[in-house]
Amino acid sequence: MSNTAQSLASQRINSLLDANSFVEIGGQVTARSTDFNLSAKETPADGVITGYGVIDGNLVYVYSQDASVMNGTIGEMHAKKISRIYDFAMKTGAPVIGLIDCAGLRLQEATDALNAFGELYMNQTMASGVIPQITAIFGTCGGGLAMVPALTDFTFMEENKAKLFVNSPNAIEGNIESKCDTSAAKYQSEETGLVDYVGSEEDILGQIRTLVTLLPSNNEDNDSYEECTDDLNRVCQDLANCAGDTAIALSQIADDNLFFEVKADYAKDMVTGFIRLNGSTIGAVANRCEIYDEEGKLAESMESVLSVRGAKKAAEFVEFCDAFNIPVLTLTNVTGFNATKCSEANIAKAVAKLTYTFANATVPKVNVVVGKAYGSAYLAMNSKSIGADIVYAWPTAEIGMMDAKLAAKIMYADADAATINEKAAEYAALQSNVTSAARRGYVDTIIEPEDTRKYLIGAFEMLFTKRDGRPPKKHGTV
Repeated sequence: MSNTAQSLASQRINSLLDANSFVEIGGQVTARSTDFNLSAKETPADGVITGYGVIDGNLVYVYSQDASVMNGTIGEMHAKKISRIYDFAMKTGAPVIGLIDCAGLRLQEATDALNAFGELYMNQTMASGVIPQITAIFGTCGGGLAMVPALTDFTFMEENKAKLFVNSPNAIEGNIESKCDTSAAKYQSEETGLVDYVGSEEDILGQIRTLVTLLPSNNEDNDSYEECTDDLNRVCQDLANCAGDTAIALSQIADDNLFFEVKADYAKDMVTGFIRLNGSTIGAVANRCEIYDEEGKLAESMESVLSVRGAKKAAEFVEFCDAFNIPVLTLTNVTGFNATKCSEANIAKAVAKLTYTFANATVPKVNVVVGKAYGSAYLAMNSKSIGADIVYAWPTAEIGMMDAKLAAKIMYADADAATINEKAAEYAALQSNVTSAARRGYVDTIIEPEDTRKYLIGAFEMLFTKRDGRPPKKHGTV
């Protein structure tokens, strides 16, 4: 390793990768600009350590910015070194992991640095959907550098020292940092949805290691598989009680109860993350109306509706899964759309994007209706009509246009309460009953909740060789 060997940047790399596996590339590169007496300054490795190594035996490429060298600022050669790593990753089909700690573009190099930085944007764009890209922010990530994590697939952020912003909090009109720190990890994870996980530096590096083992190395070689030691026919006894908090339900279903949730702090009404079923990685999307704490107490409840943020969160996740040939599972429990003035401005477009993404995805898709499934909100959640390969439903599920009593009130607007109740019961039996949906072929099989795991394993095994074409076109426009 270069003379930056003992820096914090290199320590992060060594903590991330398998022991003694890192091989540095470009360790002797320094700044070549001489303007503003830059040649008199020492810029070892030009402020970024780049190279490759392995995580649990999986090849990865990594760059780690060194804040001890000109505050980690990005000069021409700094950006070119990162771009070079992307070139290697694209040729060999392996993920890129960026460890960010940077004060921004190096002013002394001006247009040279700016052009090289633009080339990095280009490389990230070309790599999107080809190799997984992961970013972890440990220091400052501001201005144009904020686009780097936004162009990657997953972003991690250190909880105390990390800053992520396009405009600093004090530069925003009517705001100061003490009023609302828009650069903080809390804001970026809860409000913008850009950050997938917030924690200590040690936690973040451990989470990245876990994520890498779950993901395929690239979009052609799906090697995200490990031998399953869990019982394939394991009965999930209490699964029916988890219909509200589907994050718990997914962990119950998964091999060894491992559920890797992403964007947990954002749009909590929608759950996204990865599980394994019989050793294979599955992307999971689920509606949620309850959140239970570690002691099993109800911590938060919400309506079973699609929100703008929830739809966007789910659509982005499904799009990633489809790009990397990761099968998708949905647990559906939704009664309609979030009805607020703020939501109304964006809900149609957000749900249209979700509908489009599910319909456009060609990977194996399985849906389990665990609660209510009403109206167009249900259609958007991976229903059979927009391409789900298999739809299961629990016996207590309800599938239809809307709540039976509301439907009765609309159809018999002038009727008395007794008639409304009678017609509501009739509507529920004829139109919303899960058996009625199964008789029409909208549900393939009605399953007991405790048997969900074994049915899902069987379905995804059956769909393993699925091939699904789409009309020839450059790309969609939704």
